[in-house]
Amino acid sequence: MAWDEWNQLKAEAAGASSTRMQLNRVPDEPDGKTLSTNSQGDLKVVNEHLSKIGDHAFGLYNRLWREGRVAETTTDSAASDLSTQGFELGGALSHVSLRWASALADLMDACAHISNHMDYTKNAHAGDEIFIERRMSSIAMLDAGFDERASEPGKPNDLVYGDKEDKGDKKDGE
Repeated sequence: MAWDEWNQLKAEAAGASSTRMQLNRVPDEPDGKTLSTNSQGDLKVVNEHLSKIGDHAFGLYNRLWREGRVAETTTDSAASDLSTQGFELGGALSHVSLRWASALADLMDACAHISNHMDYTKNAHAGDEIFIERRMSSIAMLDAGFDERASEPGKPNDLVYGDKEDKGDKKDGE
C-alpha cells in the first residue's frame, strides 16, 4: 500500500466521524457524563419490581391453596353422593374433580416457581452489581495509577496515593 493511499484512507476515516470501534472508554453522553444511560440495551433491574412480581405470585399461590382446594373437596363429596345414589353424573363430576386437582396443582407449581425465581433473580442481580462495582472501581484505581496527567512526571499520583498529611503519616516536627 502506498503512502498516498494510506493518507487518503486516514483522512476518510477521520472525516467520516463514525464510531465503529472505541477502546478503553464509553463514548461521552450529551450531558457530559461518561457512563451510558441510554435505553437501547442497558440492563436495568429494579429490585422493587422483582419483589412485587414475586409477592403477587406468592399471594396467588396461598389463595389457590386456601380457596381452590375447597371446591375440590366439595365436588368430591357431591360426586360420591351422586354415585352412591345411582346417578351417572357422579362419575362425570368425579372426572371433573380430578381434572380440577391436576390443573390446580400445575397452577400452584407455576406460582411457586415464579415466586422462587424472582427471589433468586433479585439476589443474583444484587451479587452481580457488587461484583461489577468491585471490578470497575479496581479498574478505575489502576487506570488512575497509570494516568500521567494526574501528577507531574516523576512524582506520585495524588489521586491514588493521596497526601501524606491525609493519611496521618506526618511526623512530629514537620
